Amino acid sequence: MGKEMKFSYDREADILYINFTEPYAGQETEELGDDVIVRLNPETGIVENMEVLFFSTRLLRNDMFRIPVAGEIHLVQPGVDL
Repeated sequence: MGKEMKFSYDREADILYINFTEPYAGQETEELGDDVIVRLNPETGIVENMEVLFFSTRLLRNDMFRIPVAGEIHLVQPGVDL
């Protein structure tokens, strides 16, 4: 079953965090370029967290950026436990 995406923004560091799980010490880290970092499950290689650096700067410049990950997004019904 899929996991809910949680977004948070660190204004001081100007980083947008997209989390499918809470970050933990054993995750592998990979920079995808364009100042996007992903944290991977060390056993499966599945993306568990993403960080978009300089997020507000991108918005102010209207910069388009791509995150080279694939997946499906589905609505979560109220009351359904992920």
